[in-house]
Amino acid sequence: MARGKVAALVAAVALLAAACGSAGTPADPAPVGDVRAPLPAGTGGGDQGAGSGADNTCDTRSLSPNGSIPSGSTMDKIRSRGRLIAGVDQTNFLFGFLNPASGNLEGFDIEIAKQIAASIFGRWEGHIQWVAIPSSARENVLKDHQVDIVVRTYSITCSRMKDVAFSAPYYQTGQEVLVPKSSGLRGMADLGGKRVCAAKNSTSLSTIGRAQPRPIPVSVNNWSDCLVLLQQGQVDAVSTDNVILAGMVRQDPNLEVVGEPLTREYYGVGIPLGQDDMVRFVNAVLENVRTGGAWQNTYKYWIEPALGPGSPPAVSYR
Repeated sequence: MARGKVAALVAAVALLAAACGSAGTPADPAPVGDVRAPLPAGTGGGDQGAGSGADNTCDTRSLSPNGSIPSGSTMDKIRSRGRLIAGVDQTNFLFGFLNPASGNLEGFDIEIAKQIAASIFGRWEGHIQWVAIPSSARENVLKDHQVDIVVRTYSITCSRMKDVAFSAPYYQTGQEVLVPKSSGLRGMADLGGKRVCAAKNSTSLSTIGRAQPRPIPVSVNNWSDCLVLLQQGQVDAVSTDNVILAGMVRQDPNLEVVGEPLTREYYGVGIPLGQDDMVRFVNAVLENVRTGGAWQNTYKYWIEPALGPGSPPAVSYR
């Protein structure tokens, strides 16, 4: 449309509006509230289920491996049921996410769960019931026996070991900081008084709460919510394990990881407390994953393009 015609149309609309009411008065006045994007469900402050830090004040070593499946054991009961019930993430790119193209759960943690199921049933296909859980529910679903295992970037800590059992570690990570490239922020020391996002009941939230100068912790149900808040400018940074942040960078190249690692943490498979036979069995599976090439192949496919070469953590047992 020619510029002259557009101007004429605008003028005609203005005349029509003037005929319908006094100039500048809306026909149906409505108050305008906060025009910012709404916060994800479950967003809160740093007191909303802050998790324990990645403490090492106790013996966090797991039980020695045993890959047998005796009659009446936890694994035998799972095999009789016909499926392993695995609590996982579906929002964490690279480790546990729902691929919109295939409709399948994919990532490093998903492959670990598949290995455990395959060791019980001979193959994992048709023998896993996936249960997507938020970070804040990991202990509860194990304590309530809603799942057999949790494989969800689950850091082994002394305080968590009071409520759940852990396998030996299968992945080593560390907490870092994610910011927009244009922010000028270079690490946690620059975040005093700024809003920093982490998941509820995570070790990351506790680390943010202890930082000096003190940031303003913002807690959410899922790490993907932190990414949305950062992209919308409603938080200044996200701080959690480097592999989770690497997944966010892969999704948004306008972001970058800055500063030095703040912690050293180890992921383990969560198992209901008291199921020592399952702990030993899972440790046998993880031994095979580490020594048989599956760990290296999975890491190379999912993690190496984002973080470079890596190797499984060293393991010792009680």
